[in-house]
Amino acid sequence: MRFLVVGGGAREHAIAATLVRAHATVVVASSNANPGLAALASASARIDPTSPERVVEFARTQGVDGAVIGPEGPLASGVADALRAAKVPTVGPDRAAAQIETSKRFCRELLAKYGVGGQPKLAIPTAVDQVDAAVATLGGPFVVKPSGLTAGKGVWVQGSDFTDPKEGATYAKSILVQGGSVLLEEKLDGEEFSLMAFVTDSGVYPMPAVQDFKRAQEGNQGGNTGGMGAYSQRDHLLPFLSRAARDQALGILEQSVRALRAEGHSYRGILYGGFMLTARGPVLLEYNARFGDPEGINVLSLYEEGNFAELMMGVATGRVDPTLLSFRLRATVVKYVVPPGYGDRPRAGGTLEIDAPAIESAGLRVFYGSVDEVGPGRVRLSNSRGIAIAAEASAIHEAGTRVEAALKFVKGDYYVRHDIGTKEDLARRTEHIRQILAPGAKPSPLPLSVAPASAPPSSSAQPEEMIG
Repeated sequence: MRFLVVGGGAREHAIAATLVRAHATVVVASSNANPGLAALASASARIDPTSPERVVEFARTQGVDGAVIGPEGPLASGVADALRAAKVPTVGPDRAAAQIETSKRFCRELLAKYGVGGQPKLAIPTAVDQVDAAVATLGGPFVVKPSGLTAGKGVWVQGSDFTDPKEGATYAKSILVQGGSVLLEEKLDGEEFSLMAFVTDSGVYPMPAVQDFKRAQEGNQGGNTGGMGAYSQRDHLLPFLSRAARDQALGILEQSVRALRAEGHSYRGILYGGFMLTARGPVLLEYNARFGDPEGINVLSLYEEGNFAELMMGVATGRVDPTLLSFRLRATVVKYVVPPGYGDRPRAGGTLEIDAPAIESAGLRVFYGSVDEVGPGRVRLSNSRGIAIAAEASAIHEAGTRVEAALKFVKGDYYVRHDIGTKEDLARRTEHIRQILAPGAKPSPLPLSVAPASAPPSSSAQPEEMIG
């Protein structure tokens, strides 16, 4: 099979690598020359991946059998719609269904309309003079979320990005003054986790759970980023995530897909739920309509037993063979190498020397992000994420140690979060959830929404023993 991969980052490099391992041929449409993708692709086009016309023209000239869209920009611009109109089966929802990511307001109002559980208390002011009253109705710490796409960097959290509620209100007002839409949501106490699923006409098929690290600096300090790294556990749960809680989150995904279909939106692609595990169970933070980055790298690194090309074609055409859903029972850790100052004031232009063959000979993988190749084994960093290094092992902390050891093969001025996947961080997160779920712990208020919605079923299940 011949697949078009749309996008040029490390996530797309991982998608292409997984397709090639399944003996598919890959062609790439992206705005940059990703050296990892260039080594895999039989053909590449340096085009705007958000241009439906240019992407379809390239797909036609290449005679592809199917397409996989990596980033959110092409989904928002209707590239999936255009490819399907050109009779190219595509992994990625059409523009209308992709609003579940591209418009947080659309998402929350849709889920409230159909009584989907696991929603936070929230308010959606539509005018500047409504913001202060909206803050007051939340009655406590809150989060400010622009409704549109922000590449994971536009959300402000009280206690991290601002202290005084007035500062958060001012930020919300500035978004409205600029013609945007904004949501105010309660700040939740818990641990975040990501649950991605293949979604098609025949069902919703979950992938291993992952925990992402959004904050730029160790100890979850610094600005929000697209993701500094992530880990997954060998049993496809997480040290703090029980199977019962995972199943609750999957139920929320399934309810959401039914809500989309009730509105006439078909969905053939990836649905990524970002959740917070709280005293009242998983609460939905947001949806993405594609593989996460880096979370997609974690799960795709585990997909080897099945035929990924056939699986992607099944998602694109509407029916998945469940026997193709095969992820190995191994733990993974992914860490991003980024320019110094990334998350606040990144210093672009630095050069990295990467001995990728040495890293890969040790059983790890290197995925290239936003870099330019400047010579053999040398890349120039932009102001975004540079390279992702992925390792697997029988336990999370072992995989993290393997990534740390591989950093000796990367020379240059860069930054990495060293605390991702350490025993100390895993223990802290597990203890945090144990305290939240302990008998007698005071639960948060039941979730509310912009319209009456059913609350998620409560779970008394304790996290399974930490095996990371």
